[in-house]
Amino acid sequence: MHEMAICESIRRTLEEQAAVHAFQRIGRVCLEIGPLSGVEIEALRFGFDVVMRGSIAERAVLDIVECPAAAWCMQCAETVPIARRFDACPRCGSHQLQVTAGEELRIKELEVD
Repeated sequence: MHEMAICESIRRTLEEQAAVHAFQRIGRVCLEIGPLSGVEIEALRFGFDVVMRGSIAERAVLDIVECPAAAWCMQCAETVPIARRFDACPRCGSHQLQVTAGEELRIKELEVD
């Protein structure tokens, strides 16, 4: 389950930012996650609570914003929505797509004290 490793990386990032910006506690962490990121959101939620124990984010609320996936269709010359990698273009049926959104996994916002 690579979600635990992701949570450990988030914890390190939070601790680094706390040192840089001199905050003592994190009350809320908002993550932006795309459907093509390969992250199982429920496993990440579980891992977050476990990994944050004993840290400045121990009681932090975890909010997850799921962003949509999109790709550039070379045939249509337009950005189109997709559900999964290797989907066909919903407009023309082409498989010549370049993913432009949906792979995100980033810390979007923090509420700190």
